[in-house]
Order: sequence, then C-alpha cells, then structure tokens
Amino acid sequence: KVLFPVAVGQALRATPAKSFFMRNKKSFKSLQEMILIGLVWNAFCNAFTKGIGIEVSHGFILLFMLSTLHILSMKILYKIFDSKLLNLSKGDVIAATYATSHKTLAAGLPLVNTIFEGNPNLAAYCAPIMFIHPLQLLIGSVFAEKYVSDEKED
Repeated sequence: KVLFPVAVGQALRATPAKSFFMRNKKSFKSLQEMILIGLVWNAFCNAFTKGIGIEVSHGFILLFMLSTLHILSMKILYKIFDSKLLNLSKGDVIAATYATSHKTLAAGLPLVNTIFEGNPNLAAYCAPIMFIHPLQLLIGSVFAEKYVSDEKED
C-alpha cells in the first residue's frame, strides 16, 4: 500500500514521464495539495462522525503528554544545534530546531490511514496526529517569541 506507489514513482523518473511532470509541475502541485486536503478532511470527518475512539480523560492525558514531549524535544534539539561543535548561526539553530521537531498533519495522517485501513481502532491511531498539529503551532509560536527576544538581546 505504501511501498508500491513510491517504487512506481521512482521508476517513472527514468522515463519521459519526468519531462511531462516538469512541464506541468504547477498543476501537479495543485493536484497534490487538493488530494492532501481531501485526505485530511476525510480523516477529520470520520473522527468526528465515528468518534475519536478514546475517552475524554485519555484525550486530556494525550494532550498533556504530547505537549510535554514536544516542548522537551524542542529544548533538547535547540541545545544540540546551539552547541559550539556545530558552530551554527542563531538563525540556523532556530530553523534546524523547528525543521526537526515539527511534523505535518498532511504527511502523517494519510500514512496512518493507509497502513491501518480497515482497522476498527483507526480513529484512535489518528488522534495523536490530529492533536499534535495544533499543539505544534501553539507551542512553536510561544518558542518563536522567546527565540526572537533572545536574538535581539544578543
């Protein structure tokens, strides 16, 4: 379900299909975005019509755990990228911290839906991904303010 489409796509790169794609790249990008929006919309609709599959108390625990893990990962990654060994500029440290700690809903949700298709617990498997995306935006914006104020002080 996952490997075959990737293999076909890689094989097509060695054919004239690649030049067709390059000529129509903008249209394919729009199509890709529409398909991803459809997949995410479908997952959210299924989650809200069938239920997320977890109890409310477990949802709050999941939110707490995801927030804590995301904050810890951002702090640890910031310390790693800010080390003298890597010798990165402050802007590169911030960019690397965000790029490695943030995962997108558009990438994770279709993957989980594909791997666990037909599983009665699919909604519960999607819950962490659907929770982490808004948390990343919220926590990331708080850290962004801190990083900008730290940068101004330096």
